[in-house]
Amino acid sequence: MTLPPDQAETAALLRHLAGAAPVETHISAVFLGADTVWKLRRAVKLAFVDFTTLAERERTARREWELNAANAPGLYRDVVPVTRRPDGTHALGEGGEVVDWVVRMARVPPGDFLDEVAARGTLDAPLLDAMADAVVALHAGNPVIPRDQHEALGQVADGNALAARQAGLDPADIAAWRTGMQAQLDRHAETLRTRGASGFVRRCHGDLHLGNMCLWHGAPVAFDALEFDEALATIDIGYDLAFLLMDLDLRVDRAAANRVMNRYLARTGDWALVPLLPLWLSMRAMVRAHVEAARGHPAESRRYLDHALASLAPAFAGAVAIGGLPGSGKSTVARVLAPSLGAAPGAVILRSDEIRKRRFGLVPEQKLGQQGYTAAASEAVFAEIAEAAHGIVAGGHCVIADATYMDPAHRARLEAALAGQPFLGAWLDVPLPELERRVAARTGDASDADLAILRRTARAGASAGTWLAVDGTRASEAAATIRASLAIRSPKAHI
Repeated sequence: MTLPPDQAETAALLRHLAGAAPVETHISAVFLGADTVWKLRRAVKLAFVDFTTLAERERTARREWELNAANAPGLYRDVVPVTRRPDGTHALGEGGEVVDWVVRMARVPPGDFLDEVAARGTLDAPLLDAMADAVVALHAGNPVIPRDQHEALGQVADGNALAARQAGLDPADIAAWRTGMQAQLDRHAETLRTRGASGFVRRCHGDLHLGNMCLWHGAPVAFDALEFDEALATIDIGYDLAFLLMDLDLRVDRAAANRVMNRYLARTGDWALVPLLPLWLSMRAMVRAHVEAARGHPAESRRYLDHALASLAPAFAGAVAIGGLPGSGKSTVARVLAPSLGAAPGAVILRSDEIRKRRFGLVPEQKLGQQGYTAAASEAVFAEIAEAAHGIVAGGHCVIADATYMDPAHRARLEAALAGQPFLGAWLDVPLPELERRVAARTGDASDADLAILRRTARAGASAGTWLAVDGTRASEAAATIRASLAIRSPKAHI
């Protein structure tokens, strides 16, 4: 791939500054220096972008800086003109005729892009949580733009079907995908319109995959937001998130995608986005399918196409409640179990400790005072769990409700909300000395229960009752027992 002839002298200047040839994409050339990066837009016209005019290259360069500088302070430095001196040579930021525009950035240390981190297998739990937190912060700062997402997504689906045909994908697969997409659009039309009018459609990142996130000063940040088409980036925040979830699912594993989804939901309480995930995940996967086909990567294209089709297929929807004393491993078992249940990227975990913290404006790991543990506060938490569980399961996804469930009224409320849906209540039994050891060793957890609380609750004598009693000594075995019991109770679920 080469730059257009009119940009040859600019490229020579930037190559001299960087000391190396650029990394080129279909729309840009990125020159990597020792501590500085220069990004030049290619003067090309494609189906989705036209950079042939100097004015458009300037506009989009400035828009890129505007969108990204605040989110990653110091990473994006400025936008500078490439000028022609009186002697005909080119320079950066000097007087003379402006011939091009460059976005100037800091150099990200090698290996700190999150697709590279993922390839090394080092996307651990704290980093996944931090990624989700970064997306939460990004979305919180995005401006709200009311828009009918139902109509917009229908147009995007038509465009992707056309691009898939042009890329040579199987016409039968494309037709099946478009039919399935329309069914999802019809099913969720009112929800999409309501979300569009209720602050959930914003000027988002628009291209939120692993390659567009990096570690900056040790923390994950998103960069390279889609700058050239406002319509493509004015979307539901759930659709923005879906690209990252799909990327994690296919490039890392289902557990990574599930953890990021659940951290995002725990921080935002946006339970209503979950039923829309099949639609959004499928759309994102189809985009990647025809892009990979156009690049001449048939195996990758097939993998994404299969994911796009699978995302639209009906999946088991049901609920598991996991109760037990503090330290019994409820949250650990839920984490093990969730990726394997239901539609991608697995079950939603409704953890009472996290919901309680969010309702008081705290992140899960922050300590909450006694005002958060009144009877009224607990009532609100368990009411939210029941309402969210009902909506998520009715929308076609699985739920794991993680709480002590010592109060029979809390169990009854959840079961009533899920009446008629597949349901299993499980109680984790662990000897008190082991519970004490676990609680004493906790750090950075959403639970505020200490040894005094544990011993007080243990004296209350709560037990499994009508729920399934499960040995909670080993989380993996407990999760397997719960999953097997759920499969027996729902034989048509194929879980």
